[in-house]
Amino acid sequence: MRFRSDPQQIAGSIAPVITPFTDAAEVDFDSLRGLIRWQLANGSHGISLGGSTGEPSAQTVTERADAIRVAAAEVADRVPFLPGTGSAKLDETLELTGIAAEAGADAALIITPYYARPTQEALYSWYATVAREYPDLPLVIYNVPSRTAVDVAPDTVARLFRDFDNIVGIKETTKDFEHFSRVLHACGPELLVWSGIELLCLPLLALGGVGFVSAVANLAPAAVAEMYAAYVAGEHTRARELHYRLHPLVDVVFTETNPAAVKWVLAQRGLIASAFVRPPLIPLTETGQARVKQLLAGAEDLFSPIEP
Repeated sequence: MRFRSDPQQIAGSIAPVITPFTDAAEVDFDSLRGLIRWQLANGSHGISLGGSTGEPSAQTVTERADAIRVAAAEVADRVPFLPGTGSAKLDETLELTGIAAEAGADAALIITPYYARPTQEALYSWYATVAREYPDLPLVIYNVPSRTAVDVAPDTVARLFRDFDNIVGIKETTKDFEHFSRVLHACGPELLVWSGIELLCLPLLALGGVGFVSAVANLAPAAVAEMYAAYVAGEHTRARELHYRLHPLVDVVFTETNPAAVKWVLAQRGLIASAFVRPPLIPLTETGQARVKQLLAGAEDLFSPIEP
């Protein structure tokens, strides 16, 4: 947790790794460890786990807790570790956030409570409760209205950022790019903002964002990390080139429901033992597989090597 005291270091490409399962639907911790090693070998600037790509709502609290501990041990303070600890239930959110803190996480990524559609005042109360419970752990709001049916308003983000020193940033997974700008305008440049929308990762940097949590990093971690590094080095032409070259892989990720296609590709490449996804998702269909193969034909050079 060497980055916990300085959240500004949680920048660049934070890879939101999948949660591998066996064919028998058990969490595959060996594959998880291998994926993290592969991500770090290919230059990812940080590791996240348990966001939407990690199928958290299909897991028990115990499974999620065990995965957080395994991932933290594998990361071993080499890069920032930012696990997702949110749930639709406050008690589960508090429990998982505490486990992440004990495991050595550098910050916790907390999704807005889904399904209930709370008001802005209720969202403030939710995050305030977690912030008061864990004042020494940096917290990152995870705004993903396409999955939660609720959007954290810029004024609510600003209020939380102002009132709690340990609420340090937000992962914005909304296609409303104006929302990014209004959040940064309301909070100021000290707020850490990451994009969770693949095709807005590069544009966010121009507004003052600090990086991205892109599911495409599951397929091409080196290319996604290089896009960030090129931008901050002033090599904007190269960054744009990578942005557009990654388009086919973005389409791969969202062939059917993420992470079905990602898992299928990783299993095909031997990086995980099984492409299993838990219900209500289903494995990538034959039609989906054909579409993915077509997309991959134009982007295989972006794949990071399995053995760097």
